[in-house]
Formats: sequence, structure tokens, C-alpha cells
Amino acid sequence: MKRGKYLLIIILIFIVLGMAAIVSLFLYEIGKPPAVKSRSYLELKLAGPIQERAVPDFMTAMFLGTQPLSMHDIWMNIQKAKVDSRIKSLVLQIGYLQCNWAKVNEIREAILDFRETGKKAYVYIEEAPEFDKEYYLATACDRIILHPLGWMGINGIGGYIPFFKRALDKLGIEAEIEHVEEYKTAYNMFTEEGFTPAHREMMESLYGDLYSHYVKGIAEARGKTEEEIKDLIDHGTFHGEQALEAGLVDNLLYWDEFEDSLKDNGRKMHKITHRQYSKIKPTSLGLHRGKKIALIYGIGTIHTGEGVYQTMGSATTARFIRKARKDKSIAAVVFRVDSGGGSAVASDVIWREVYLTKKEKPIVISMSDMAGSGGYWISMSASKIIAQPQTLTGSIGVISGKFNLTRLYEKLGITSEKIAYGKRADLYSSHRSFTPEEKAFIKEEILWIYDQFLKKVAEGRNMSKEEVDRIGKGRVWTGSQAKEHGLVDELGGLTRAIEVAKELAGIPSEEGVRLVVVPRKVSFWEIFMGRWFASTRTGLHPELEKVLSAFQMLGKERTLALMPFWFTLE
Repeated sequence: MKRGKYLLIIILIFIVLGMAAIVSLFLYEIGKPPAVKSRSYLELKLAGPIQERAVPDFMTAMFLGTQPLSMHDIWMNIQKAKVDSRIKSLVLQIGYLQCNWAKVNEIREAILDFRETGKKAYVYIEEAPEFDKEYYLATACDRIILHPLGWMGINGIGGYIPFFKRALDKLGIEAEIEHVEEYKTAYNMFTEEGFTPAHREMMESLYGDLYSHYVKGIAEARGKTEEEIKDLIDHGTFHGEQALEAGLVDNLLYWDEFEDSLKDNGRKMHKITHRQYSKIKPTSLGLHRGKKIALIYGIGTIHTGEGVYQTMGSATTARFIRKARKDKSIAAVVFRVDSGGGSAVASDVIWREVYLTKKEKPIVISMSDMAGSGGYWISMSASKIIAQPQTLTGSIGVISGKFNLTRLYEKLGITSEKIAYGKRADLYSSHRSFTPEEKAFIKEEILWIYDQFLKKVAEGRNMSKEEVDRIGKGRVWTGSQAKEHGLVDELGGLTRAIEVAKELAGIPSEEGVRLVVVPRKVSFWEIFMGRWFASTRTGLHPELEKVLSAFQMLGKERTLALMPFWFTLE
């Protein structure tokens, strides 16, 4: 009895603490904007996952009061700081970033744009053993400061692609996958023991192009030749004095020394944090005024039905676009896409709304880290497509199949008996393999979908179907490669996409616009009540989570326009 009472008391304490945290965070959200002092600097602490649109993680918000980084909020804060006369400089503290190169380049471009006003940007680094993406971002700043005992590593771009076929064989699991065509490698990790020639060709092309942009960018920023930068990358790691001598950093300072050095006309500056500054309304600085442009975010795996947090439900996203199309006060739409694809049918539902919107008003795609396969399907018929050089896009191809668990069931002693009415009632059953006739049938079906994909790309991009097929076949391209092949129109980020939308809508470049952001920011209360809250994390190693994700995807959607699961390029 006593043990039960203690447990009840502990539960009640956690409930009270949780409610107190939620209430305090809610009150913080609706509280007055902070007073920004003159001679201030904006502090951006960049580390961990960076999502396009982020709401606070429920447990983290409850107990720590912290908030995941949002790409939108970072971009918006830099835009505000650029025109805010009270903000004299940016100060970045960079840790390990969990995102791909396109988001890093987006922030980098925003910092460079901020510096065009004559304001300064600084970055402070304590320690960075693997720092390539992060160093690329740091080189956007006027000065790079390293802790005196800190060390940093810039050792290039690369990594290992896991293949699970042998492990699945030992478990008694067989991946039976049909794909179109040779570059459609989303499930190669389950069907191959290593690279196929097409797979290797594609990966080397992607890594090579990203490496080229990386080397060129830091060479220009640090006043060195590309060969000098490559030599430094081959050296790998540098402690403080070596980094300073090599010209990779500008100063070696403790944080208090660096903070004391931050002065405006000899007078000490005041700090305002990223979270505090996020409460400053753009309209208070003269931004977001004028004609309306809808900024719609399409994030995560594409699936049928309603979307949940960090996924793109076809019904939800189509509704957002349709509403913007019918709203006469909306002059144009910018559709921000960060997705490796998913269901072919769901992608087509969203594509239809993009296609219809283009007929009535400009709709511009802004590609983030990924907009491939289904992510490209929903983009291909827009008025214009803008991508970062490092965006992963294309992947025009289709995949279908299942996991045959017959031998696993045998090992576990699981038996089954068949009852089926209809020749193909058990086609996707995990209790048997495909027959040769069924494989041919599935291949024929996905070839038909691939043909529809080609036709729609050809129409949307003013190309012939044969031209699209040559650069299709499931191949992933970087944004710069995609531009060369006509799959995107321009290289740039969200700022450029908004500029293009204004041009197409006939809005003078010197006029401002009011962004109508969709979906709106989700409140703490909505998270607490369960709206839009969905946890997909298992707590397993990231590679195993990808495997489980792949199993779940084939279980839910039979025909997929999906990019490979391993596309996190370091």
C-alpha cells in the first residue's frame, strides 16, 4: 500500500511540474516582446537538429523549456536584424548541426546578406572535431574565433552507406523490390551487399559536387586558393595555434575575452538571444507589409490523408494550397519543400493543386535540403523552381515491393494457413514470395506510373519525355546539377523565391510583402492536447530507425516515389 501511495505522489508531482512548465511557456509565448537596447548583438546558438518549421518537443518543453531550432525562425530573425538599427552585429555559437548542406547554405547566404548592410558577424567555436558543414557556415562571418585550447577538424565530405542484405538473410527476411530504373536505389540497402555501378556513379557525382561547392566557398571566404584549402582538408585536424597559423581562424580567445571585445564605437554591446528576438514582430520593423504572399511549408514523408507534425499529408497540404489559390487577397504562393518523397498517389494529389494554382496565380517552389522523388513530383509544375546548389532533388523514378518474412516465421515457429478470395488477394502478404508472373505485373504497374511521372515533368518543365527519361531513371541530382539539366530554374534560397514570386505577381521589387505562413505556428497547448503531435522515434540507433521506417513505408503505401533513406551527407 505504501509503495502505491508513493508512486501516486510521484505521478502527481510530475503532473503538477509538467502543467507548471506548460503554463509558464504559454505565458512566455503570449508575453510582451522584449525591449531591445541600442547597441545590441543578436546571439544565435546553432547546434542539433534544424527543421524547416519546428514546434517545441513536448518532453523537452515540459522539463527544460528549450525549443528545437526552426529554419524559418533563424531566417526571419536574420531578416529582422538586418533592418533593425538597434542590432549592430550577429554572434554565432556553432555546434554539431543535424541537417544537410542546403539548410547550412541557406543560413550562410542570410548571414552574407546581413553583412551587406555594413553590420558585422562573428562566430565563436569552443571545440569542433568534425566541422565541415559547420566551418562552411562559419566562413560567412567577418571573424572566426576559436577557444585557445580548442581544436577543429575539417576533413572533407564522405561516409559509409550501410547495406543490410546479409543481416536480413540471417534473420530470414527477403526484400522483394521492383524499381524504375537503375538509379532508383531507395531500397538497395536491403537488396544488395554493396554498390551497383549506377549507385556508385550517382553517389560519387553527388559527393563530388558538394565537395566542389564546399572547397570553393571557403577558399573565397578565407582568401585562399582551392588547392590550399584541399591541402588543409587533407591535413584534417588543427589545434588552436595550428588553426590560427593556417588562416582557418582569426583569433584565439576565451569567451569572456571575446565578449569584452564586442563594442560599438568603443561602447559595450548588449546581448539579445535568438529566442527573445523571435518575439519581435516583423511589422514593428517595417517588414511584412504590403500585398500578401502565402508561404506554405511541405515537410517530411508524403502520405495520403491528414498530415501530422513533420509529415506531409496529401489532404492537409492540398487544402493549404487550394485555400491560397481561392483567396483573392493572396497575390502569389511560395511552396517551401523539404521532402524525400513517399506515396506516389499522395504526391499526385498535391501536384494537382500546384498545377491548378499555377493557372490562376504564381506559385514558386523553394527547395530545402531535399525535394526529390515525390518531393520533385509535387514541385515539377510550379511557375518557377528555386533550389540551393546543395539541394538533393530529381530522383524521378518509382518503387514497389514487400518484405517476405517466410523464413523468419519458420525460425520463430510461426505457422499460417491461407484463406483468399481473388487471384491476388495475398499479393503483398509477408507469408510468401512473389511469383514470376506477379513480379512482371508489379513491374508493369510501376512502369506505367513512371511514364506518368515523365509526362508530367515534361509538361511542367517544357521538355520532351525522352529528355526527362535520360535524366530520370531514379537518379538524384544536386541543385546545381539539376539546374544544368533543366529540372530547376534558379539557384537560391527562400529570399530569392520570394523575390521571384513578387516579380511574377507584378509587385515592384522595392515594395514589401506580407507573408502568410502556413501552417501557422503550433502552440504549446495544442501539443499538450495532442493536436499535430506524433512521435515516430524509437530510441534506436539512427540507422536502425531508417530500416524500421523503410519497413513501415512499404507496409502503408504500395507504390512509392521515394528517395534513398541514407541521404544525410556529411
